[in-house]
Amino acid sequence: MNESIDYLHEVFDAFGPIRARRMFGGWGIYHDGLMFGLYAAGRLYLKTDAHSMAQFEAAGSEPFTYGQRGKVVKLSYWLAPEIILDERDQARIWGRSAFEAALQSKQAKMTN
Repeated sequence: MNESIDYLHEVFDAFGPIRARRMFGGWGIYHDGLMFGLYAAGRLYLKTDAHSMAQFEAAGSEPFTYGQRGKVVKLSYWLAPEIILDERDQARIWGRSAFEAALQSKQAKMTN
């Protein structure tokens, strides 16, 4: 595992235990078996939903995007505010919000 991923374990210590799994050149960040974060290209992204997206926009965040067949694809993972890397209480708050968005997404998929 790389040093940045090791550091994320410390960042989210107040939130709870996390696990990182390699995926598509980046890392999926999991808590209780649900992916709530994405670490790619040296940046941390957190899961969003209709309720939390406004918080990310207000923080000046941007969505994770990638190119596929000449088109830009946006995911529901937005760049985490830098404050969470230094303030564990903020990491707990933003991590909880991202985890709740992941729970909502899972529940929505199960009912469809």
